Amino acid sequence: MFGAIAGDIIGSPYEYLGFKERDFPLFSERSCFTDDTVLTVAVADAVLHNLDFAQTLKEYGRRYPDAGYGGSFYKWMLSDSLQPYKSGCNGSAMRTTSIGFLLDDESTVLKTARKCSAVTHNHSESIKGSQAVSIGIFLARQGCSKDEIRQEIGKWFGYNLNFQLKEIQPGYRFDITCQGTVPPAFIAFLDSEDYESAVRNAVSLGGDADTLACIAGALAEAYYKEIPAEIVSESRRLLPQDFLDIIDEFYQVMEKKNSR
Repeated sequence: MFGAIAGDIIGSPYEYLGFKERDFPLFSERSCFTDDTVLTVAVADAVLHNLDFAQTLKEYGRRYPDAGYGGSFYKWMLSDSLQPYKSGCNGSAMRTTSIGFLLDDESTVLKTARKCSAVTHNHSESIKGSQAVSIGIFLARQGCSKDEIRQEIGKWFGYNLNFQLKEIQPGYRFDITCQGTVPPAFIAFLDSEDYESAVRNAVSLGGDADTLACIAGALAEAYYKEIPAEIVSESRRLLPQDFLDIIDEFYQVMEKKNSR
């Protein structure tokens, strides 16, 4: 889970800048958590405690109203409505980390990712992006190779992941659609050597940096099984205690799951 959250925090200063470099400080005075982290924690809370996705997303959003939500989500968050708003944006995909980690079979992962997306982002592309990220994490934590992940995601979701980062980076631009975010985030992960390089790859695309790094970071944590201690420590320092409580519970559950 810190894979996604640290990616969000590391990418946060570079959003909207068209930043194309890989050599940058991982943390600065401008580093902060954004809506990606808020909603990642919200979904983890919902999955851990069998809570309603829509109500939990609203509760967390209202608790942290200044985290940088998209306009449609913000209106939905403050409204009394529980009806989705047909968004095709990437907000569905960046919040799904815990689904891929906590659930133990492909069918349940797919159904839960669809359900999590559809309470707000009920557009087919957003549902597909949410499912792709969740299944990518699931496959990575199951020990699948990068080639297997690339093939399976391509087969199930139609994403062409047969590119290297250097091929897509020069022409890539800011894009908040799911289809414009999820495949590049996968490529940033697939073209990495470890957690840190995956996040640097994602930020260097020059797009929606915090969300790209959030997704690539989640995939990298699932695959590499570790995040540098200094990245975890600095990320924890920037988070409120109620987030840390859910995150710590998540890792306790994962530790029990992995010890079976």
